[in-house]
Amino acid sequence: MIVEHLSLVDFRNYAEAELELRAGMNLLVGRNGQGKTNLAEAVAYLATLGSHRVSADAPLVRDGKNAAFVRARLAHGSRRVMLELQINKQGSNKARVSGNPVRTNELPRYAQVVLFAPEDLTIVRGDPSARRRFADQLLVQRTPRMAGVLADYDRTLRQRTTLLKSARARGMKVEQLTTLEVWDDKLISLGAQIIDARDRLANDLTDPLKAAYAAIAGDDHAPEIAWATTIAGADPEEDEIDGHAGSGSTEEQFRQALLAKRAQEIDRGLTLVGPHRDDLVLRLRGLPVKGYASHGESWSVALSLRLAAAELLRAESPGGDPILILDDVFAELDAARRSRLASVVSGYEQVIVTAAVAGDIPDPLRENAVRIEAGRVLGLLADHPLEEGAA
Repeated sequence: MIVEHLSLVDFRNYAEAELELRAGMNLLVGRNGQGKTNLAEAVAYLATLGSHRVSADAPLVRDGKNAAFVRARLAHGSRRVMLELQINKQGSNKARVSGNPVRTNELPRYAQVVLFAPEDLTIVRGDPSARRRFADQLLVQRTPRMAGVLADYDRTLRQRTTLLKSARARGMKVEQLTTLEVWDDKLISLGAQIIDARDRLANDLTDPLKAAYAAIAGDDHAPEIAWATTIAGADPEEDEIDGHAGSGSTEEQFRQALLAKRAQEIDRGLTLVGPHRDDLVLRLRGLPVKGYASHGESWSVALSLRLAAAELLRAESPGGDPILILDDVFAELDAARRSRLASVVSGYEQVIVTAAVAGDIPDPLRENAVRIEAGRVLGLLADHPLEEGAA
């Protein structure tokens, strides 16, 4: 799979932009703040239905406008498909596939993209929400219907938590809150699907993660990946990642955990059990990456997670390789990791690399270089090789 053409209107700092992309390597070069990352962000949004930089859509729309438009022509072998997305500052977004209106959550069926950016260091060093977001975006890419499950869970969670807060304010007792059971049933049904899907994801990422880490770091530090779940007694949001394996189905364990926490939930006005409080625990040499890994090791784990995700999608997708985007990451890596990363990604059908300084990019990745300046795509620089160290 490759993106052949990208068109933007009122997206970030672009009034209008047209970008031709090729199979193989594509390098976007520009000083910081010129808009190269915005191009990468637009491509990735089609596959993940979210930004890697902001949690809301409003910042994606150019100042003074009500909507932004992203259009991409994708090639799957000899087949072409046009994806169109209208991102609204307010209200629901709209989407089309080859001219036909579709729900926005249909877009990941057609676009497979894996993006790595400096912000990904928060996946290994940040709070649990960053790791949940990484996992859930990958879940949606693997199984697009999970977008609906995750959205329904979030709505149910908000409604249940509102009820708990109301009960707390009114001083209600556990036995008085009979309507909570209705929300429990919905929360359990949706949450169990998420927990089970996340668990399968962690298992499926295990081997690709080990292979990617060894390739990037040049060492075998025995990386591990597993979920710490509240239904098993852990509470990662309170820095408690050790739980115990329960018996019975996921739904049964979820229900028992909710019952055990019922009084605490009413006292605090919070839903204390569910996938919204779980954490994806990463370990090297048996120790949690967060708090124990060096800076270089943390970078290697973050890179390896994205590369493992790419390998997983590559193995499962009938559309071929996912589009791989490396957004301004080479400046953060030492020479050895740069070289190893270049070697790993060179086999992908299409790779998009952004950089402020061309000298940071290994020679094999400098093909099809395009200059980006002040929200303008200035054209292919194939006839004008970039100078070493030029911005």
